[in-house]
Amino acid sequence: MAFQPELAQFIPFRDAEACARVRAIKREDICNHPNPEFRIRVIDDLTEFYAAFALDIVERIVRAREENKPWIAILPVGPVPQYAIAAEMINKLKIPLDHVHTFNMDEYADQDGNTAPPEWEGSFETAMWDNLFARIDEKLRPPKEQIHFPNTANINDYSKMIADAGGADCCYGGIGWCGHIAFWEAHLGYEFEGDMEAYKAAPARIVELNPMTIMQNALHSFGGDWSWVPPKAATIGPADILGAKYRSFWLDGMCGPGTTMSWQRFIARLVAHGPVNEFVPGSILQEAPTTYTILGGVADNVEIEMS
Repeated sequence: MAFQPELAQFIPFRDAEACARVRAIKREDICNHPNPEFRIRVIDDLTEFYAAFALDIVERIVRAREENKPWIAILPVGPVPQYAIAAEMINKLKIPLDHVHTFNMDEYADQDGNTAPPEWEGSFETAMWDNLFARIDEKLRPPKEQIHFPNTANINDYSKMIADAGGADCCYGGIGWCGHIAFWEAHLGYEFEGDMEAYKAAPARIVELNPMTIMQNALHSFGGDWSWVPPKAATIGPADILGAKYRSFWLDGMCGPGTTMSWQRFIARLVAHGPVNEFVPGSILQEAPTTYTILGGVADNVEIEMS
């Protein structure tokens, strides 16, 4: 008899058959999708991957300026390397950003929902200033009042703030281990009881982080110390992601330099090729105009690797 254990009980998505189906998708088939507006591509070279990400940002900024329009973007704190590249391009080309309005996706919060202050070393606001905004020449930088971060004071109005600005022209992001987009976590799906329309209309809020997110972030940001990762976060919701005119998502989840292992290989497939449902938040991208760019190592086949 084959060994067929059930999924661990804490995992909200329970369709083992769908998991097996997407797990079997080979690298050569990963870009095939029935929705032509959900465009999947693979970039093998790491340097090219981040350069393409940076270029995507800068080209959209320039296009909006040439059309004499404001440019409103939802930005993630990571991946990170593209921001330095984008800042360098902006400085070299002397592109003024007075027409740019940014809304960060999320920010950590404590057990009471109080968001991290900028002076805390793990703050997303601090990371964005260090990796992007402070690298842009001050004369070119967007006015500070046009750079927004979710926090305890504004989270209940954050979705309205984005809408009042004209709605995001592009929502950038990545995919978390549990399938989250921003910090909109897999277990939040329980609240909607299968009502996908209500789910897609959900706005920004304070959320409890999923156990997978705690562990993922402990590994890549906190030196493996899960006790250091805050338990909650302020985050945009599905309404903000789907409300954007376009979505540009980037998946670079390798387990470190010099390794062939990727924590993102399976979830990249489940998000892009599994059923659209409330327990895999990123799956809603399949129904909207989106570019879904996967690093080559993440696109590789899902296989057991013992090391």
